[in-house]
Parts: sequence; structure tokens; C-alpha cells
Amino acid sequence: MSHSVHEQEVNEKDLTKDWVSSSKFFFYLTVFSVLSLIFGSCFNLYKHSYKGKPDVEVQGSSKFKPEYK
Repeated sequence: MSHSVHEQEVNEKDLTKDWVSSSKFFFYLTVFSVLSLIFGSCFNLYKHSYKGKPDVEVQGSSKFKPEYK
């Protein structure tokens, strides 16, 4: 009798036997993974964001209204 009770306790903690708790675990694991991936991507985009308009010298001949010498 005690052997079956101990076996039942082990089966309650086994992921292959208890689909309700395992599916809840995998659901939260998936949610955490997706949120961490989104946060990491947003942080990486923020870290490498565009710093501003650089001061680039454009040749006069390549402007919209070209300036020739």
C-alpha cells in the first residue's frame, strides 16, 4: 500500500504523467521566453539606434540644382 502512495507522489511530479501542471509550466516558460526575446530585441534596437543627422558634405554637381564651376 505504501509503495503505491509513494509511486503516486512521484507520478504527480512527473511531467509525462501530469499534463495539467506540465502544460502550465510550458505555457509560462513560453510566455517568459517570448517576452524576454521581445525585450532583448527592443533594447538592442535602442542601443544601436540612429544617433542623428550627420554633417555630410555633398558635391555641388550632385545636388538637386547642380552648381558647376
